[in-house]
Amino acid sequence: MALVKRRVADKIEVVGEFSCIQIREDDQIVDDANDQIESRGNWHRRVLSPGDDVSGESAVVQAIAGAAWTAEVVAAYEASQAS
Repeated sequence: MALVKRRVADKIEVVGEFSCIQIREDDQIVDDANDQIESRGNWHRRVLSPGDDVSGESAVVQAIAGAAWTAEVVAAYEASQAS
């Protein structure tokens, strides 16, 4: 039995006018012998904005970004940041 730490994205939300993607991650301590979670609830949040590089993200986040971040959404977001 060994305890290992893993970070799991347990909530992904698309929010706001420009479809920003919020990701909540949980640092869990897991028994690798039986995959039983020993500790959880150490939350981390981060936000991805339209046009951000998502190549290092999970396939799920990449698919959400591909669907939510149309060329029009990215252009509107960039225009709002310029002003």
